[in-house]
Amino acid sequence: MIRALPLALLLAAGCAAAPAPPAAGPRAGGPEVLRGAAAPADAPAGTCWVRDLRPAVVETVVERVALPPATAGGPPLWRSETRQRILRPREELLFEAVCPEALEAGFVASLQRALRVRGFLEGPVTGALDAPTRAAIRRFQAPRGLDSAVLSVAAARALGLVAVALAPA
Repeated sequence: MIRALPLALLLAAGCAAAPAPPAAGPRAGGPEVLRGAAAPADAPAGTCWVRDLRPAVVETVVERVALPPATAGGPPLWRSETRQRILRPREELLFEAVCPEALEAGFVASLQRALRVRGFLEGPVTGALDAPTRAAIRRFQAPRGLDSAVLSVAAARALGLVAVALAPA
C-alpha cells in the first residue's frame, strides 16, 4: 500500500495536466486555405489560395581546429568547433490551389491515375487524398518550384485535370 500511494498521486497529477495550446500560423493544422477577403487582393472571385510554410534547412558542422602546441615541438592540440549553417531559409508559400470541395473522390481518383502514369504514385487508385497521394503531389510539384503537398491549380493544369485559362481574344 505504501508504494501504491505515490503511483496514484503521479497518475492523478498526470490527469490534471492541461494540454499545450496549438501553435499559431499555417503549420498549426497544416496549410491554411484562404478565400474571399482573406485571399490576395487581386485574386479572382471563387478561387482558393493556400498559405503554407517551407521549413528552413539547417546543417550542423563540426570541425577540428588545430591549436598552437603548449610547448615547442610538443604534440599538436585540437579542439572541436560546432556551428550551424542555414542552407535554405524558412519560406512562406502563397499559391492558388484547387478548392477543397473540388477534391471529391472522382477528381482524386483522376489525380492518382495521372500521378501514377507519370511515375509519381505507386499503389492502387483509391479516390482518397491519403498520405501516399499527398507525397506524390509534393514529388510532382517540387521540381516545378512548389514544395507543398497541397495540389496547386498550376499542377492540376499540367496534369490535365482542370481547364487551362485562355487569354481573352
